[in-house]
Amino acid sequence: MSRKAKRRLTEGLFNLYGFLVYGFLYIPVIVMVVFSFNDSTNNQIWNGFTTEWYGTLMSDSELWRILLTTVVIAIISTVIAVVLGTIGAVGMSRTDFKGKKLISTLLYIPIIIPEIVLAVATLLVIRKAGLGLGMLAMCMGNVTLILPYVYITVKSRLTGMDQSIEEASLDLGANRSYTFLHVILPNILPGVVSGAFMAFTLAFGDLVIVSFMANATTVTLPMDVYSMLKRGIRPEINALSTVILVAFLVGITASKLISSHIDKMNRRKGLEENERKEGEEDEGYEGRVIILE
Repeated sequence: MSRKAKRRLTEGLFNLYGFLVYGFLYIPVIVMVVFSFNDSTNNQIWNGFTTEWYGTLMSDSELWRILLTTVVIAIISTVIAVVLGTIGAVGMSRTDFKGKKLISTLLYIPIIIPEIVLAVATLLVIRKAGLGLGMLAMCMGNVTLILPYVYITVKSRLTGMDQSIEEASLDLGANRSYTFLHVILPNILPGVVSGAFMAFTLAFGDLVIVSFMANATTVTLPMDVYSMLKRGIRPEINALSTVILVAFLVGITASKLISSHIDKMNRRKGLEENERKEGEEDEGYEGRVIILE
């Protein structure tokens, strides 16, 4: 077999592999979207096109109440995780202290260990603290899950940041708070946005931890869908999942656009600052030439 034929065969195998991987990931999503328009309560047989289930979804007040509870828990958890994760990432990146490496390693444990172990451990802590089950406990459980993801995302952004900008701000007399708000935060904001979106997605779809932390009156959407498995998932759940999918796709697009816009603004500011410094250096050089003359 010639070298050209081998290269074509290799490219064909890689293309086939990529097609199979993407098919494995996205075919179930496509099927769910298609069956949200199925004119049948059976999710296995196509019976015709209809938008009836979207109308049923709009009139299902109980399902919307559950969705609202899920969104509120996810938002509260995300805000807490973003604040703690961003401050922690900045502090760990900009300070040196004894035990720093150990603490940094421990922050990865919630990602590595099975989620059920994390759920049991969090439940024991909440019980020992005398806190009841419900929305507060569910938010606390979610924070323990999503905080490391925010920390890692923001820290990776800090790694690529030019520390000379921060040092210049401190040398010019700015304090730590001003430097963080006006120098560090604008530069790491794309990482914060990405971390926040990832955290919200994980908190929104979590089932294991919230199941341990929930009480009889607080139910999230994953818990409600899981409870339907024995009696069959209602068709309007497919419709709701499609709506959520579209909302998340819009959110991802908005997140990318915001991050891209912030990066462009930061690069523009950096170029303007460099041009200003070069102009000052040229003026100083011209002044020295005049004095020498």
